[in-house]
Amino acid sequence: MQFYVVIVAGGSGKRMGAEIPKQFLELAGRPVLMHTIERFKSFNDSVEIITVLPEDQLRHWIELKEKYSFNVPETLVKGGSHRFDSVKNGLQFVNVPGVVAIHDGVRPFVSIETIKRCFETAEKLGNAIPSISITESLRMISDKGSNPINRLLVRQIQTPQVFSAELLKKAYLLDYKPEYTDDATVLESIGEKINLVEGNRENIKITNPEDLIISTALLPTIS
Repeated sequence: MQFYVVIVAGGSGKRMGAEIPKQFLELAGRPVLMHTIERFKSFNDSVEIITVLPEDQLRHWIELKEKYSFNVPETLVKGGSHRFDSVKNGLQFVNVPGVVAIHDGVRPFVSIETIKRCFETAEKLGNAIPSISITESLRMISDKGSNPINRLLVRQIQTPQVFSAELLKKAYLLDYKPEYTDDATVLESIGEKINLVEGNRENIKITNPEDLIISTALLPTIS
């Protein structure tokens, strides 16, 4: 069975306060996106990489690959207006039968164990979504104030979210809706049950300036 990963990297860097997109920020001397791609090649060298970027970033990414002598084979795809559209564009290059992961380009610290767990579960059950337990107290806000939530009943969701290619391509025939916050919600909309598996806490999404500070401490995991 062929393995694929659609890596969606559509960040602009606004929340990071940077002039360059966050996926191109340097981490251990190379752009974040390169580290992310290499995690999946470390998991399985035969996995097919599909990288989705905004149209105005494609040329810059090609130049960065040349600058850093980054030679990992990939299919480069133009993104869409929403993340949903970008994933949909990437899925055009995924064949059936197969197993496909959808992953954030700015999550370079996903563990090989998490990737392996997701692919193995998706092969058996049709999908696998990595998640971790909540350690902080939570409250639900309403117009009447706020109420505590039992954190044992809540999970924090990560990527890669991994699916049977046939099922995910079927789900992405739907039209975009704002409630499609991730790929799991798209699959749920066609009646599929979502399977949660254990993720890893280091698998942070680099979004804010403090995330870069944390990333420096996590560097040994990808060095």
